[in-house]
Amino acid sequence: MSAIGLIAGGGQFPLLFAEAAKKQGRRVVAVAHVNETEPTLEQQADVTCWIKLGQLGKIIKFFRKQGVTETVFAGTITKTRIFKDVLPDFKGLTLWNKIDRRLDDAILRAVAQTLEEEGITVIASTCYLEHLFFPHGVLTRRQPSPEQLEDIRFGWSIAREIGKLDIGQCVVVRDRTVLAVEAIEGTDAAIRRGGTLAGSGAVVVKLKKPNQDFRFDLPATGERTITTLEEVKGAVLAVEAGQSLLFDRAAMIRAADAAGVVVVGLKEDENGLPQPGPF
Repeated sequence: MSAIGLIAGGGQFPLLFAEAAKKQGRRVVAVAHVNETEPTLEQQADVTCWIKLGQLGKIIKFFRKQGVTETVFAGTITKTRIFKDVLPDFKGLTLWNKIDRRLDDAILRAVAQTLEEEGITVIASTCYLEHLFFPHGVLTRRQPSPEQLEDIRFGWSIAREIGKLDIGQCVVVRDRTVLAVEAIEGTDAAIRRGGTLAGSGAVVVKLKKPNQDFRFDLPATGERTITTLEEVKGAVLAVEAGQSLLFDRAAMIRAADAAGVVVVGLKEDENGLPQPGPF
């Protein structure tokens, strides 16, 4: 079997990728991050190497030994860990010192470039998981109200702007007021912050960044997103259809229906605004 590398963060995405790749006859060679990656990945992958965040040289050495010439990035890394719990090796530290803008895309593109200079091509993490793309339309029993659609349109334009700056992918709004902008803390923390300010009825909009590199850091939502929205009595989750990932679809929709949360996937029109249907 031809080997494929898997640089795994947290969550279920690395597990799903490993399962799908093996079904395609690939030998999965996984790099797992301590305190991030699910330990059960070892059961899915053919061979696993555990590293600390920043050990780029160790990744390259491991992949070379295993005959890996292409890899994917899959899963989340707690971004606030860049200030703690990092143990870079010489290769990682050298690269870190070269990066002048330490934002998500800049960091990931720099790592990908270094891997490719070492003969390891980084490919799209969705290569075997296209069925996980967020669908178009309303997924829940409850439909968005006209007022909520206005908030979605407003939040959409704001989310696009923060994406251009490589700050984040998610905004929380209510009554056409920005309550929270996702930054290093991540989507769930942004929802809690904005939802608390809203009191109830918060609208969450999550989009890919302009010029999103589909090899890494695609927007993702799932049942946990709904749980967080329910905690703050949020009302709507609007996601860019076909450009983000949806995990636990059936469980997510059940949770949203139980909580009375609207979940909708939208596409942009030629003016860069969300299309109104199909509702």
